[in-house]
Amino acid sequence: MSSVRQIRDLLGTHAADLVSFKPLLWPAADDATMTALVDLHREGKIATYCDTLLMQLRELLDVRNPIVKLSNEDLTLRAQEYLNGVSPERYGTWVYYPWHSKLVHVLPEAEYRELRTSRNRNKITVEEQGVLRKLRIGVVGLSVGKSSVVTMAMEEIGNEYVLADYDELSLSNMNRLRAGVYDINVNKAVLTAREITELNPYAKVEVFTEGLTETNIDAFLSGSRPLDVLVEECDDFVMKVMVRERARAMKIPVLMETSDRGLFDIERFDKEPQRPLFHGLIKNLDTKRFRGKSSLDKLPVAFEIIGGENMSSRLAASVVEMDSTIKTWPQLASAVTLGAAVNTDALRRMVLGEFTESGRFYVDLDKIVSNGAGIAAHPKSSMVEISSEALANISLPTVRRSHTERLTQEQVQTLVSYAIMAPSGGNAQAWRFVFKDNRLYCYFVRERSGVFLDYKDLASYLAFGAVAENIDLVCEQLGLKAEFSLLPDAAHPELAMVVSFAPSVEPALNTELFNAIAKRLTNRKIGPRQPLTAGDDQRMCADAKVRGGRLQWLTEATQLEAMADILGPGDRLRFVSKVMHPELIHEIRWSPVEVEQTRDGIDVATLELSAVDLIGLRLASSMGVMDLVGKVGGGRSLEKPARKMIASASAVGLITCSGEHNFRSMIAGGRAMQRVWLRATALGYSFQPMTALICLFWRLLDGAPNLKPREKEVLEELRAQYLKLFDVTHHDAEIMLFRIARVEPPTAHSLRLKVQEVLTFEG
Repeated sequence: MSSVRQIRDLLGTHAADLVSFKPLLWPAADDATMTALVDLHREGKIATYCDTLLMQLRELLDVRNPIVKLSNEDLTLRAQEYLNGVSPERYGTWVYYPWHSKLVHVLPEAEYRELRTSRNRNKITVEEQGVLRKLRIGVVGLSVGKSSVVTMAMEEIGNEYVLADYDELSLSNMNRLRAGVYDINVNKAVLTAREITELNPYAKVEVFTEGLTETNIDAFLSGSRPLDVLVEECDDFVMKVMVRERARAMKIPVLMETSDRGLFDIERFDKEPQRPLFHGLIKNLDTKRFRGKSSLDKLPVAFEIIGGENMSSRLAASVVEMDSTIKTWPQLASAVTLGAAVNTDALRRMVLGEFTESGRFYVDLDKIVSNGAGIAAHPKSSMVEISSEALANISLPTVRRSHTERLTQEQVQTLVSYAIMAPSGGNAQAWRFVFKDNRLYCYFVRERSGVFLDYKDLASYLAFGAVAENIDLVCEQLGLKAEFSLLPDAAHPELAMVVSFAPSVEPALNTELFNAIAKRLTNRKIGPRQPLTAGDDQRMCADAKVRGGRLQWLTEATQLEAMADILGPGDRLRFVSKVMHPELIHEIRWSPVEVEQTRDGIDVATLELSAVDLIGLRLASSMGVMDLVGKVGGGRSLEKPARKMIASASAVGLITCSGEHNFRSMIAGGRAMQRVWLRATALGYSFQPMTALICLFWRLLDGAPNLKPREKEVLEELRAQYLKLFDVTHHDAEIMLFRIARVEPPTAHSLRLKVQEVLTFEG
């Protein structure tokens, strides 16, 4: 027989009790009690016997006479006098706890309560204790809720407790729930009820082991009489709303603590029966939008409820990792314990009339107990809801053919209005134009460009190449020929190029590409993968070749998956880098108001993020959060957007051109890139640049200046994988990595600076 089988056989009827939570109480003075105890003993159901009644009685008499210091012998004599001839075993109450097979002897109820709460005085007076003891308290969700209600029971706030939770204790719960390994698989409501009655066997406890449901919610709130207060700590957002609606209808106040930064909510529906749920912080309380959703899908609602921008950095960093390196919300015992103290303290003061308001409060130990401690303000969320409607199309002036090389002011404005529709890294638009002596001077405004990704200004010159291509296509429509003098030089460090104009009698051959200028944009929408239409890849290759570029394609599923494995970690690297992260976040415009005010940067609406991903980005916008993510080696969820994009791609393309990585190759490459982008637009493909990795490779290939050793190591690993997909040598300048797809039109597009902001006339 195996040792495991032997143990099971020896245990016999002493198998774990998973359901009982009510102790059996017998008055010690009753004759029937002694018979019952003898039967329990005979049946072998008493594993532990504890009779400390005389010790309890001595302590009771001691606390009743605080002035007189009595010895143990004196207290024993007084206890015997107090019993007045009654045998100690026939005094008080015998309590049997079936789940532990323990028999305990305690004082009668009134004396037991008096002694057990004697250390509360006079933080809680005897009269106040009597008021608090009358409460009927309901608790939904017994992780944070367990700690809270047990703390209330310890202070003897309440005598009737109604507990609801459908979940059983698991080992991972024990990082914050006080329990033993023998309690695993016990329902949390049962477990909590046991702990309460082990503190106070006279307490009345009801449990709803199926949790709170639509069918039992009224029974939970009403029962033998309505609850005096509800402590709501459940994870089910549908039930969070539903139970508040019913509590409000019944004028039951609701308390909630989130165990992060000591965030505590109190909704005094007893005083404010018309008060909006969650203080009106949630815009849409229709529970249909999160019924049956996963924890990650419910994240936007949780974000609204707890005020996501006020999350602690560590929780925010953890949320970024959900469904990647961690399964669900993290909670710590210290935070749960603090939450229990906040719930209990607030409830006590509420019942005693010392705390009368509803509201949201923070007991943030990071702020209160810190270097140079001070109490920080907690502003409301500054998030602005993003409209799903597309921004209005840009209106462009009509192009009229010229009969002379000298341009009118109207033609120059037309020319520049099309020129500035060129793409630029982060939509920085680091350009300025001066028209003088029939020449257009194109200046590089360095303070508008990035620093780290715009290595040696290469990304900015790439944008000027796209500007040049637009100018060429517009001049063709004007009946002009554009001639480009490429700079800069030592004498003109900020001058990118000068454009001269000559008359042309050639017909406008590229009307299709010209018409695509106003339609060209970045489209980050995703959808089902659709293959390239036959011949389209070669047409775009031909456009790149016109400007000396070479276009390579990845179209096979295995190639695209390999590309996702490169791009995702590259994006993660940007987020966790203390140098790159600020530049990345600086590019983003978070609201329509900000978009219109700046008319540059990346409108967050163009990122086409789901509600969950948008919250992830908001959390990731904090360098403190990303620093923590980096320290724990996390951030896998930061790779998801790139993986989604590639999963939707018809193809990924790489444009290169011969030569070194310098401003001339970038301008030539920028022209090739723009022609490919315009052709893709004309053919009905969405186009999304994915150039950050290429920009990092420029730095890596130049000796990796300002890269940390680990960043260099990661980039070298990614480049090795990248070179297995593309034919690139040291003779090639890498210009643009991008994806094209067949998807719906974008939600929005980023704006451009107005022509009058970037164009001046001289002479």
